[in-house]
Amino acid sequence: MRIGIDHTTTYAYDRAARFIVQNLRLTPRSSEAQTVRHWQVETDVDARLRKSEDAFGNIVHALYTEQPTKTLTIRVTGEVVTSDTAGVIPPDQERLSPLVFLRDTDLTKRDRLISVFASEFQAHPPLDRMHRLMAGIHGSVAFEVGVTTPTHTASEVLALGRGVCQDHAHVFIACARHMGVPARYVSGHLARRDRADQEAAHAWAEAWIEGLGWVGFDPANGICPTERYVRIATGLDYLGAAPVRGATYGGAGETLAVKLMVRDADMQQGQQQA
Repeated sequence: MRIGIDHTTTYAYDRAARFIVQNLRLTPRSSEAQTVRHWQVETDVDARLRKSEDAFGNIVHALYTEQPTKTLTIRVTGEVVTSDTAGVIPPDQERLSPLVFLRDTDLTKRDRLISVFASEFQAHPPLDRMHRLMAGIHGSVAFEVGVTTPTHTASEVLALGRGVCQDHAHVFIACARHMGVPARYVSGHLARRDRADQEAAHAWAEAWIEGLGWVGFDPANGICPTERYVRIATGLDYLGAAPVRGATYGGAGETLAVKLMVRDADMQQGQQQA
């Protein structure tokens, strides 16, 4: 499947920021499951962009502004060709032992509520266990925008029973780790069937299954990733794979606006030709 992406993030300040430092995890890697045909990261101000890789193998652009800035727009455009691997992630770019992803974080820490919820699935074989866990979270945590923040923990979300895809992923990760299954957070994009314009990027989780490797699970939608998914970055939780993280020095009154288009490029081309 050919997926086109146009992702714009705009920061505006009531008083100009002296300088801005951002880490951008906005660029996918090519693998057996996806091929990046072209990709571009650009800004509308005089800024330095330095490309590198982090410990998880994610492509990172470090952004530094060099003058007072009242508005900053980061635009990412590109096209990726994907294939359906039934959720299994090709093992061609792994750098770390799966055991690293048993580590708790503040957002995925395990407590009694996580333990009780996860225990419902413990008796099943590993792969079946993860599928049942995904379905359980999908049925227990309703998708609702605006009720959580990036600081809500997995346990808080499970108790609340509402959240967004980031929250579903954190609950899955916390429960999987409690059951001794390595799990990690994935940020990326989902080409929806109903519309191309979206409010934010997508997130899901991956679990390590012996004999298969890493397998993707999307509790927010109750399915394993298909060819409609584009993987961008992975981490222990949201903080390690967030599309944009950084700091601003000086300035005041920051506002943020995001515009995102994720389209089926083949379908769009067919509609244009018709």
